[in-house]
Amino acid sequence: MSAFKRKRGGQAHVGKKAKKVKFVADGGEAAVEAEQEKRNEVTIPAPVSRGKWTNKERVLIFSSRGINFRTRHLMQDLRTMMPHSKADTKMDRKDKLFVVNEVCEIKNCNKCLFFEAKKKQDLYMWISNSPHGPSAKFLVQNIHTLAELKMTGNCLKGSRPLLSFDPVSRITHYVFLLQTFSTPRYHPKSQPFVDHVFTFTIADNRIWFRNYQIIEEDASLVEVGPRFVLNLIKVFQGSFGGPTLYENPDFQSPNMHRREIRLAAAARVREKQMVKEMQKMKRTEAKEDLARDVTADVFLTPADEKPVHIQTEAPEPKMVKKNKHKAFKRQRMARR
Repeated sequence: MSAFKRKRGGQAHVGKKAKKVKFVADGGEAAVEAEQEKRNEVTIPAPVSRGKWTNKERVLIFSSRGINFRTRHLMQDLRTMMPHSKADTKMDRKDKLFVVNEVCEIKNCNKCLFFEAKKKQDLYMWISNSPHGPSAKFLVQNIHTLAELKMTGNCLKGSRPLLSFDPVSRITHYVFLLQTFSTPRYHPKSQPFVDHVFTFTIADNRIWFRNYQIIEEDASLVEVGPRFVLNLIKVFQGSFGGPTLYENPDFQSPNMHRREIRLAAAARVREKQMVKEMQKMKRTEAKEDLARDVTADVFLTPADEKPVHIQTEAPEPKMVKKNKHKAFKRQRMARR
């Protein structure tokens, strides 16, 4: 079941204007003075939905090809939470990023949330003011969508959210998030209620996004979802490019992070191998010490040294007695 309630019927009291109602104080008096009548008059304001839609900002939310199912569900959750957003088909990875400005112009959008997938494992998010800029590039991490989170919150679909930020002195790039995620007032697809909060918290040099529902009874917060973490990379002057206005000095690319993990794993393996070799050398040295008995040659007495005799003449030949040829056994038997 969706974490958002179904959108209610049409806006009530659209064509009505503000009314003036007279309240007569309880005193049992039939005639009331004019000043007292003016004092008891209360003006009932017009319905909230009857306003002029002046902020015509629209956000285009789409992605490049190569994203996984988690990113697709995240985009769908953002479109559900932001009634002023629009969708489009996936863009080919061979196209340049400047093509996004043309897509925004075709869709009549002046803001863009573009998700760019690389290596089928890294996800980048562009927040841009189309077509003149500026734009910011983020690395998206720790994505959890509405479908996988077992949250108890349930806010109305299309309601306008409150945006909560950390102190502005700590980060100067809130203008992108404020202009993009805030629903314009009196938007035709929005509801005139405020029942959930978008929080952007700074921790570990990253922006942590959370969505909470406001409970009417005690004004407590219950998380609805989705949740994700934004790691700022660069801020550009133009839309999807241009001169660099800001670069995050604490940012580390995912390739470098994975390389450090591999090097650390290889170092641990080499350390284990060195420890094994040292243990093997110690065991062999101990075996050699035990094999040689130190007291084995205590009672050995050296023999007398004999003079070295050098033979200068050839030895005499030995006389070998030659035996006569003996007849075979058959011949001896035949002679008999």
